Amino acid sequence: MSDFAGWIKATLGVTPKDLGLYERATTHSSREEADYERLEFLGDRVLGLAMATWLYKRFPDEPEGKLSWRLNALVSGAVCAEVAREMGLGAHLRLGKQARDDGAADSDNVLGDVVEALIGAMYLEHGFAAAEAFVRHQWEDRLDHQQRAPQHPKSALQEWAAAHRRKPPVYQVTDRSGPQHSPRFTVTVSIRNAGEASAEGASKQEAETAAAKALLEQLK
Repeated sequence: MSDFAGWIKATLGVTPKDLGLYERATTHSSREEADYERLEFLGDRVLGLAMATWLYKRFPDEPEGKLSWRLNALVSGAVCAEVAREMGLGAHLRLGKQARDDGAADSDNVLGDVVEALIGAMYLEHGFAAAEAFVRHQWEDRLDHQQRAPQHPKSALQEWAAAHRRKPPVYQVTDRSGPQHSPRFTVTVSIRNAGEASAEGASKQEAETAAAKALLEQLK
C-alpha cells in the first residue's frame, strides 16, 4: 500500500478501491489535470446533509433558525480548513509549482475545498454512512463545544445598531489582494456616530463577518 493510500485509510477510515479518485480529490486546478472541483461540489452537499441530520437529532427542541446558525458555523470554509490541518492534509495536496509558491498549501479556500472533495470521494465509493461517520469523528468536539447556537456577528451588529437607534451597519470592500486562487479581501464596516473596524478574509463574506466581530468588540 502506498503512503497516500495508507494515509487515506488511517485518516478517512476507509480503504480506497480506486486510489485515483482520491488523488483527484487532492489535485488543484494548477496541475492542469482532472482536479477536485466536481468532487468538492458533491462533498459540500454530503457534508451539509450529514451535519443537518446530526444537528436535527442532537437538538430536538431548537427551531430552524438556530439549527441553521449552527450548521453555517460548523461547515464554514474556515472550519473545514481547520479539519484539513488536523488531518495533515497539506502534505498530500497535488499543486502546480506556482500555486505552491503562492502558498496554496496553507490556503483556507484550498484546504477547505479539498476536505469536501475527499468527503465526495468517500461518498461515491463507500456510500453516505461512511462519509457521515468521518464527519461525526472529525466534527464531534466542535459540535459538543457549541454550548448554544451561535449568533452570527453580522446579525448581532445589526441588532446592536437597532437597539441603539443607529442606522444599519455599512460594509465596504477596501482592498483585494493575492492570487486568483487564493484571494484576500479587506472589508471595513461602520456605524455612523458609533465606530468602524476593518478585517481580512479569504472571501468577502468571511471578511465582513470578521469586521463585524471586531466592531462588536469595540462597542462592548
